Amino acid sequence: MKKIIVLVTGVVFFWSCNNSSDKSTHKETENQAIHHQKSSEAVELNNGKKWVVNDEMKPFVLKGEELANTYIQNGQSDYKTLAEQLKKQNSQLIKSCTMDGKSHNELHKWLHPHLQAVEDLEKVTDAASANKIVLKLQHSYEQYHQYFN
Repeated sequence: MKKIIVLVTGVVFFWSCNNSSDKSTHKETENQAIHHQKSSEAVELNNGKKWVVNDEMKPFVLKGEELANTYIQNGQSDYKTLAEQLKKQNSQLIKSCTMDGKSHNELHKWLHPHLQAVEDLEKVTDAASANKIVLKLQHSYEQYHQYFN
């Protein structure tokens, strides 16, 4: 069930980024989402440089990072609320996507594990496990900055 949810999220992400009514393009998008879901490839730099992310997407990544960092720095414990807030930022990130090509594909390599971590945070039932996931999310945002501008 967990894989289906992540797969559906990936399909929605690809659809919103490419938003085409062409059936063959839609099928290709689904195939790409499945490929990325199964792929455990590491994000690659753009010939040694960071990939450019469209400006409309950046505020949602930065706000999510701020939420996670504030949660850690303030020793907060309401991880369910954090998960909801991060999910909202991710939803806005996906809706604002206009990227395509290799940069888009590389962003997906970062995004899929990130979305999974947020989903895991939503489902976790104890604070110790939640704190591990929040640290994983903090590391995810650090990775984002390592590969994307």
